Amino acid sequence: MRSFPYKSAGKPDLRSPSRYLLWLAGAQRGTLLLGILYGSIWTVCQALTPYILGQAIDQGILPGNFGRLSFWVGLLVGLTIIQSISATLRHRAAMSNWMQAAFRSAQIVGHKVTRSGDALPQKFSTGEVVSTCASDAMRIGEIFDVAARLAGSVVGYLLVSYLVFQSSWQLGLVVLVGVPLCGAGMLFVIRPLQRRQKDQREAAGKMTALGADTVAGLRVLRGIGGEHIFVQRYRERSRETQLAGNKVAWSLADLDAAQVFVVGIFSVAFTWIGAIQAVTGQIEAGQLVALYGYAVFLVSPIRTAADAVSRLIRAQVGARRIIDVLATPSAVHDAETTVPAPAAPSALLDSVSGVVVAPGGMSAIVSEDPAAAAELARRLGRFEDAVLREAVVQWGSEALHLMPLREVRSRIVVSDAEPQLFTGTLREELDPDGRHSDTEIMAAIEVASAQDVFDGLEQGLDAEVTEKGRSFSGGQRQRLALARAVLTEAEVLVLIEPTSAVDAHTEQRIAGALGKSRGSAAHTTLVVTASPLLLGAMDTVAFLKHGKLQAQGTHRHLLDTVPEYRKVVVRGEGMNGHGHTEAAVAANANHSTATEGEK
Repeated sequence: MRSFPYKSAGKPDLRSPSRYLLWLAGAQRGTLLLGILYGSIWTVCQALTPYILGQAIDQGILPGNFGRLSFWVGLLVGLTIIQSISATLRHRAAMSNWMQAAFRSAQIVGHKVTRSGDALPQKFSTGEVVSTCASDAMRIGEIFDVAARLAGSVVGYLLVSYLVFQSSWQLGLVVLVGVPLCGAGMLFVIRPLQRRQKDQREAAGKMTALGADTVAGLRVLRGIGGEHIFVQRYRERSRETQLAGNKVAWSLADLDAAQVFVVGIFSVAFTWIGAIQAVTGQIEAGQLVALYGYAVFLVSPIRTAADAVSRLIRAQVGARRIIDVLATPSAVHDAETTVPAPAAPSALLDSVSGVVVAPGGMSAIVSEDPAAAAELARRLGRFEDAVLREAVVQWGSEALHLMPLREVRSRIVVSDAEPQLFTGTLREELDPDGRHSDTEIMAAIEVASAQDVFDGLEQGLDAEVTEKGRSFSGGQRQRLALARAVLTEAEVLVLIEPTSAVDAHTEQRIAGALGKSRGSAAHTTLVVTASPLLLGAMDTVAFLKHGKLQAQGTHRHLLDTVPEYRKVVVRGEGMNGHGHTEAAVAANANHSTATEGEK
């Protein structure tokens, strides 16, 4: 039993599909060599069987020598046992090679997805990336499955050629030249197959991408009554994939027919020449029987070679798709020379906006343009190194994008406005690393005011969360994501619109609990929001206009002194996102002032 994931085999060779396949072969060369060894033993046993039968006839049956007959029969029995054992071991090695190549490819694609930031979603749809693991990786594995049989077939073909030469040099030449010619003759069928398999892969990728996108937006589609449009589109894509698959099937049928035709002609010609030589006395009766056996055996190398070429084409197509994914430049990566991250909590300075996030306490960002605030959060979270090279963010005294990525990710956590939930138990969802006790998890749930979500689950923390948390409402997903963010205990926690989908009473509870949970000198919390209820709980608020720092202070101070800030917070029409009136905003500001006085 093998353990997963595999150890890293180094950086994959992405220069071409062939080089990538060779890199995979090198990563599993031990199992691959074992498969070739077992496959060679297996085919050698098959190739020697006709020879032993011929010798038993010529040296045992025809002269009536029981001793020699017993010797050759005993040798044949032993050969059969060895063949059975080697066939089992070859099959096990072949399956292992298949799974290793497929799983290793899927593994490195998975690693690429987790480390590429936004680079992959901008270039590929979710469905296309999924197809590389679900389809292309398995296609790659097929060539490693057939590799052991192909190597054994080559060894068996050379051995049979030698044995036939011992009986007749004319027949030896027929084998030595005829088998490669038969394989070359099928290239005329294989070339169209390669093109059609590429078309079928592209059609299948588009269909998978459309299906994934449709499922992801199914709730919205049903809400606006547009699911029938996407169903029709999926049917059209499915039909295109079916037609492309039919063309591939036609080529495969042509290939099978060509194999039967070419192999049949070769077998008839080989057997006919052997029969003539037996009649004229050039070869013995036992040698003629052996030639019949060789003719049957040589069918296997020809068919295996054709099968290997067909699988190699599919593997090349799959490898090309995987290379496209792996070759996509990551949005973030460790620099060749890194600088150390600050040892103690330090300020974050964004050179574009001029915002300084002081260590410790609760801060907020309000922007006239919400996109500018979100971009600021992304810069502080180091989502794209290319952006940070031009718009430098400093953490302490050094540039953020030059620091070790692992340390940045462990100390600065950004919770997006549209958080993702994954399949698994609620405990695994909130605490993926298993570092916290149930008591600590429940405390985070309390901070996120998600107790009602927990109470609605019969199995509590052991309840299964469906993919993307579709069994929860938008507000429930948002609160669970907030609890997960709190449990990271990050030194710097950036929350983007963490309460946009909850009601005012819940938001008020979250604002108070979040301040108590994160209100220490060791924890820095930055909230991107325009909600008065959250802003009233902040120690300081920075207001951006046209992406630049316009003003900074407490929520009440900005309400009183910055008209643009007041307009953004009140939404310009007397209502904010949760339905609070302008009077309510002012009342909340008064409440926050009173609270500060009590402190």
